[in-house]
Amino acid sequence: MSERKKLSVTIITFNEERRIRDALESVKWADEIVVIDSFSTDRTVNICREYTQLVYQIPWHGYVEQKNLATAKTSHDWVLNIDADEVVSEPLIAEIQQALAASSDVVGYFIPRRTHYLDDWIRHCGWYPDAKLRLFDKRCGKWVGKALHEKIEVQGKTADLRHDLYHYTYEDISDHLKTINNYTSIAASQKDESIGGAGIFLRTLLTFLKKYLLKQGFRDGTRGMIVCLLSAFTVAVKYAKVWELQQKKGHD
Repeated sequence: MSERKKLSVTIITFNEERRIRDALESVKWADEIVVIDSFSTDRTVNICREYTQLVYQIPWHGYVEQKNLATAKTSHDWVLNIDADEVVSEPLIAEIQQALAASSDVVGYFIPRRTHYLDDWIRHCGWYPDAKLRLFDKRCGKWVGKALHEKIEVQGKTADLRHDLYHYTYEDISDHLKTINNYTSIAASQKDESIGGAGIFLRTLLTFLKKYLLKQGFRDGTRGMIVCLLSAFTVAVKYAKVWELQQKKGHD
């Protein structure tokens, strides 16, 4: 084992006063925390400043841009990115520290993410392990992609960590539905294809069958059924909005 490489943690925020403290508590062991806030109107910034002075308020430019800005503000080569609704588990902390202390040519690590939904953990439905590349050497990588599909892309060797990043997602089903509405509007605007009723129906049905049967959503009980139904509903709404947009274009 060599001396542990220093670590910067990045978080982007907007009105996250309810969840941000747990996220920050889980990374306060890191050498540095950088927060990019999009002018929150609640107590988010005040809470963040209890943990770090590196809090920057910058207008919203999109997920990729905000996260790359956060990376650019860090002092250390190795960066861990988490969302405001995520918590680094104790076993994951130890595993990250071990990885940073090892002599290795790995430049990025995928971390499994376990989602907490309706007061329990979801273990199937395609929601787990949901591995994301979140720990990386910024000299070898950056954030890329479109809205809703941003990811870290690295040039070099990657590896998998075993322990979970905890994801405390929607407050309740109403919150989930609000997110679905926002997500599907953005996703539909990025689609350039024609769709009809049969296509919408088939995509919706296949999504449910994939999530519930192939991804074994049934093993998560009623919660699993709800997750799979709402996943299929998301597909239905997204393509319904695609159809709506193509109708509007047809009348222009």
